[in-house]
Amino acid sequence: MATSIFFFVLLFTTVLSRTTPDDTSRTKILDVSSSIQKTHNLFSLDSSLNSLKHEENQVYSSLLSFQLHSRVAVQGTSHKDYDSLMLARLERDSARAKSLQTRVDLVVQGIGKSDLKPMETEFREIQAEEIEGPIISGTSQGSGEYFSRIGIGHPPSQVYMVLDTGSDVNWVQCSPCADCYQQADPIFEPASSSTFSPLTCETQQCKSLDVSECRNDTCLYEVSYGDGSYTVGDLVTESITFAGSSSVENVAIGCGHNNEGLFVGAAGLLGLGGGALSFPSQINASSFSYCLVDRDSDSTSTLEFGGAIPPNAVTAPMIKNSKLDTFYYVDLTGISVAGNMLSVNPSAFKIADNGDGGVIVDSGTAVTRLKTDVYNTLRDEFVKGTRHLPSTNAVALFDTCYDLKSMKSVEVPTVSFHFSNGNELALPAKNYLIPVDSSSTFCFAFAPSSSSLSIIGNVQQEGTRVSFDLVNSLIGFSSNQC
Repeated sequence: MATSIFFFVLLFTTVLSRTTPDDTSRTKILDVSSSIQKTHNLFSLDSSLNSLKHEENQVYSSLLSFQLHSRVAVQGTSHKDYDSLMLARLERDSARAKSLQTRVDLVVQGIGKSDLKPMETEFREIQAEEIEGPIISGTSQGSGEYFSRIGIGHPPSQVYMVLDTGSDVNWVQCSPCADCYQQADPIFEPASSSTFSPLTCETQQCKSLDVSECRNDTCLYEVSYGDGSYTVGDLVTESITFAGSSSVENVAIGCGHNNEGLFVGAAGLLGLGGGALSFPSQINASSFSYCLVDRDSDSTSTLEFGGAIPPNAVTAPMIKNSKLDTFYYVDLTGISVAGNMLSVNPSAFKIADNGDGGVIVDSGTAVTRLKTDVYNTLRDEFVKGTRHLPSTNAVALFDTCYDLKSMKSVEVPTVSFHFSNGNELALPAKNYLIPVDSSSTFCFAFAPSSSSLSIIGNVQQEGTRVSFDLVNSLIGFSSNQC
């Protein structure tokens, strides 16, 4: 009898282990308690810049590893509670998404280099091997930009730079400043660098700019980001040093004397886009990858150049937009919820002949944007699978939110991206149901967009190493590879 009971218990336990939600492809488990605890811990992190600048003197591995940090670990936050912090992030993220769409709109309207006019006022004022780098998550230019500690010039001046896959031109604020915003480090002083060299107007780098002007045979640049942010200055070449050791010479970089916008904290921007002036293009990188850490923690990770896509990665075809080479488009063909494919026409994810539409993977946008009809279908299917959860009021751009008070964990439908090569990327629950306050309000972290451009944002990328194989035109997603 005892043997029979033991066998029954063993069989029952085995059946349970095979059918728990966490082991199926249809549902995921969200750790509510852990997520809420992070919203409290965030305000007690050691956010002193001095606690992080020791990176400059560290010796890294043979891969020349550079650490990645969250913005709060670098600069802390002036917000008194998580509610206001999240609202500020979402407001900045909306500006970021608008900026990217503006870039696409210009292409669709056929506005090219010859049609764009420089900001004359600013121009007149101006006249008076494998590499990895430390990345810091920042919410300055979008809700989740990430920063890297980079050396500019020789000897290198260490500054924090925004990393941005949606931009090509590298730039840093330079002295003398006609109009510079506040940054964490001293303004870069060209006179202190032996490798600083202005570019002339006939150079290929100058000709590759969207907006440029020639003054005394010196190339002047302007980059506007569509949300009111801009930088204007001299285009020069400089030495770029990572982790205080390895350096790359003669990198074209903007020396910005007039800069304004949502970049507060960082000294400038490292463009990781696909255009000719981006950092990967200038160093002829065959690939690069990053892993974006939890923005509410002091965890670290890396930006790497030259490494192979990890063997366990979910890969997706990377496709080109013949009208716009900056963005990294992924060949998304569908989205599923709880294993059920959405009834969405695959054309909703395609790039049109005029350059409109398509789906990009972006490091700077936080929340994934989808065309409104696609988003509505996704949301409705998700709501069907969360009827057991108490709903609550909308928060900012999130229209689907839940009150998860007194719950330690909840079961939610799995959300997956499907690609043209047949591969599926199943997202962790914490990457699409996120806290918006410290009182257990969680929202579905997707948003509708009236534009045709869809964006896979960094909330959905958190904790995943995203690899860009520029030779084989593949994007790899490797879970837990930070």
